[in-house]
Amino acid sequence: MSGVKGFAAVAHLRKRPASGRGGQEREPLLFTRATPDALAVCAESWLEALRPLNYAEATIEDRFFTLKFFMQWAADRDVTRAGEVTRPILEAFQRYLWRYERPGGKGSAGKRLGWSTQRQRIGCLKDWFRWLTRQNVILHNPASELELPRMEKRLPTQALTLAQVDRLLAVPDVADPLGVRDRAMLQVFYSTGIRRAELCSLEMADVNPERGTLTVRRGKGKKDRVVPLGGRAASWVARYVREVRPRLSLDTRTQALFLSGYGEAFNPDVVSRMVSSWIRAAGLGGKGSCHLLRHSCATHMLEGGADIRYIQQLLGHEKLETTAIYTEVTIRQLLEVHARCHPAGRLPTPGESVPLSP
Repeated sequence: MSGVKGFAAVAHLRKRPASGRGGQEREPLLFTRATPDALAVCAESWLEALRPLNYAEATIEDRFFTLKFFMQWAADRDVTRAGEVTRPILEAFQRYLWRYERPGGKGSAGKRLGWSTQRQRIGCLKDWFRWLTRQNVILHNPASELELPRMEKRLPTQALTLAQVDRLLAVPDVADPLGVRDRAMLQVFYSTGIRRAELCSLEMADVNPERGTLTVRRGKGKKDRVVPLGGRAASWVARYVREVRPRLSLDTRTQALFLSGYGEAFNPDVVSRMVSSWIRAAGLGGKGSCHLLRHSCATHMLEGGADIRYIQQLLGHEKLETTAIYTEVTIRQLLEVHARCHPAGRLPTPGESVPLSP
């Protein structure tokens, strides 16, 4: 598709079968089911039990991946039944996670799993075996005494500067109709700080031009919230809806706000790849994706004087402690205080001597 742009590229894309449209498709668990306590049977039973408890589909998919990863490791060691899993086996798996290096992939080959990822995977196994014990599938919980890795206190990715944001927003070619769509998506990301999955699930009715708001439905934790859209983002969204979306739509029943070349809602993984490519095109180092704009939105609002509780509402954080991390990234006010109060905080004017001691 090199060199093919605009709606010529859209026509080319629509010739592809649905199986080749990107994203991540869930694969079945290809493990033995010879016994009632086979790990594959237990995994599928647990995942189905989570749905009536109102767990988000993304959470269930994440746990599916974790269980599949563990069962593949266990199968390589001839462990296929829940009753065969012991605490030493789980401790060996935990050590394997610590040593595990990611396979091929752009920028990720050879990297180890982060501590938060290791905690998530071990925590998933603890929940799973606790449930199996309660269901009397196994008599003893082998994961009850597993210790989770200690969390690191890591700061978010450094936010973009205002000049860098302008460079990024200028990447889409707005002379191309698809560039108008892409610019509108970037504007919404930066203006509202919503997550990639939240942007993909936006519908036409979620935009309120009169009030200048955006309704995020069933965000993280299945929570709804209303956020300000902002004048610039609202203007680009209106232009996209007026000029571009009717040409992308294949079915009037499709209510998704942002449509792909297939006339469907975007897959979040596809959006991540798009934003990453725009960041590289803007010459911003090639690191970061949709969440970088979310960080930048929060950081710039905090630097502009917004109360942290308003930022918490904007980002949809359940706990204020999650939002408070941005106070450690934003040091503009600390720089101002340092320059005003510290003896070495400013350069002396010509002929002036600034003593370093009282």
